[in-house]
Amino acid sequence: MLPDPLHPAIVHFPVVLAILLPIFALGALWTVRRGATPRRAWAVPVALSAALALSAWVAVRTGEAQDERVERVVPGQPLETHEEAAELFLTLSGVLVLVAAAGLAPGVAGRLARLLATGGAIALVVVAADVGHSGGELVYRHGAASAYTAPDSGSASTPTASLDPVVPTLRVADERPRAR
Repeated sequence: MLPDPLHPAIVHFPVVLAILLPIFALGALWTVRRGATPRRAWAVPVALSAALALSAWVAVRTGEAQDERVERVVPGQPLETHEEAAELFLTLSGVLVLVAAAGLAPGVAGRLARLLATGGAIALVVVAADVGHSGGELVYRHGAASAYTAPDSGSASTPTASLDPVVPTLRVADERPRAR
């Protein structure tokens, strides 16, 4: 069964892949320098960049699918900022796949593409952080998650989360009159 909403479950994949890609790209450059064949060493960064672009596309699509519902509770500008950052991330990750794939080519062209792709992967981490930060702002500052919470059903007891960081328990606020 898929989670509802799906977007929060999906968005972590491109963030993780954006962090892993430069590490694997640097590792592939190192193994090529140590004598490995470029095509063999560079295949992992190419595959990771393709997975990154695909997961970014899915994250953008799931975000667009939930856009109208979240617009009801979040001011327009923060949502627009997040959408624009996500679309930039998607575009740049798509370009990165092409540059990384060119790194499979032999000779100077392949070497240059591998270096450019590695630099691009490092830069993409900054863009991913911006998308993640703006998404976090939507949830934690602007209350985007409240678009998916059920309204109070009017029951006598309403669950409230503890604000104590040491003891994160669930307490039930009891609204019954107390005996004195």
